[in-house]
Amino acid sequence: MNALTASLARGIRRLSLRKVYIVMMILVPLGCTWFLLDLMNEGLPLPVPAAVVDMDRSSLSRQVTRNLRANQFVEVADESLTYHQALAKVRNGEIFGFFYIPDRFQQKALSGQEPTLSFYSNMSIFVPGTMSYKGFKTVAVTTKGGLVLTTMTAAGVGASEAAEMLQPVVINSQAISNPWLNYSIYLVNSFGPGALALMVLMVTVFSICTEIKHSTSPQWLATARGSIVIALFGKLAPQTVIFSIVGIAMQALCFGFYHFPLNNHPFHMIMAVVLMVMACQAFALAVVELLPNLRLALSVCSLVGILSFSVAGFSFPVQQMYGGIGIFSYILPLRYYFLIYIDQALNGIPIYYSRIYYIALIIFLFVPFIGLRRLRRHLLNPVYVP
Repeated sequence: MNALTASLARGIRRLSLRKVYIVMMILVPLGCTWFLLDLMNEGLPLPVPAAVVDMDRSSLSRQVTRNLRANQFVEVADESLTYHQALAKVRNGEIFGFFYIPDRFQQKALSGQEPTLSFYSNMSIFVPGTMSYKGFKTVAVTTKGGLVLTTMTAAGVGASEAAEMLQPVVINSQAISNPWLNYSIYLVNSFGPGALALMVLMVTVFSICTEIKHSTSPQWLATARGSIVIALFGKLAPQTVIFSIVGIAMQALCFGFYHFPLNNHPFHMIMAVVLMVMACQAFALAVVELLPNLRLALSVCSLVGILSFSVAGFSFPVQQMYGGIGIFSYILPLRYYFLIYIDQALNGIPIYYSRIYYIALIIFLFVPFIGLRRLRRHLLNPVYVP
């Protein structure tokens, strides 16, 4: 008990002496969460600035422009442009797309010909590009349906029969777990914990490898009476408590203050974030055991942490990834937290059906025991390789 108390006191003291720990453990995760919540306060970054290139200047083209202005995804920032001027503004980043109405559009439409409506979206920035594309396509499809309906009614077809022919199957869309289609619900609850997991990996590696770098690891082990388990517990337990409190605060901010869907008991998500923190610490410890070098271990953990944002399935489904990449996603602790969030917070299914994900996070805790002897040898004989 004396060794454990001394080791804990040393771990807390080293955390309090360096401001970088406060920044990485508290300010960065909470700051990222608050930034995303404020950025996505309306659910989506709407509306997206766009332009209309109207070469027809007819009553029908003006009607199309009014429909575009009424669309929730697009804000028509300019109309008095040519094709090349609009294209230049897209390339300069002033707008994210433009809608092109060709010359003689109304004449061709009323004479039964097939006029072409074109729209251009800048997809290099995914979210605004997708929003502009969706707004343009909605207006184009609506305009096309209106022209076909007018042509059919002019030919003697009843309005109801024409409408049934244009849309024989009416689609009733029901958004499960997120009926508001609020993108912030997915973004904040995925990238916020992702930032937290990245900081856990970095701080764990930094706190252990700096002992080797400054040759203080023998004194660290001596404080724990030579026990590597007690030494690691004394160093990592205070970090676990702080990171867990920060993770719970992030959840309270999302579920409590912003009222994001939480369709199950809050303890299920609290347990998930605590296990994720401990699993990320275990993952980082395993990396240190393999690479007891500050530069190399930080590089590996930072790479893994950054790749977790995409490989864990936040932005692209794992089932559609290449085989090797998809398998890699299952060795990331963040992947299992994301699956727990989907099951417990969004879908609200019984915790029994998510038990495998909790067990997977617990399994991570036993992996570092394999290389503890190797790490102890490096701590007793620290050799820093810059």
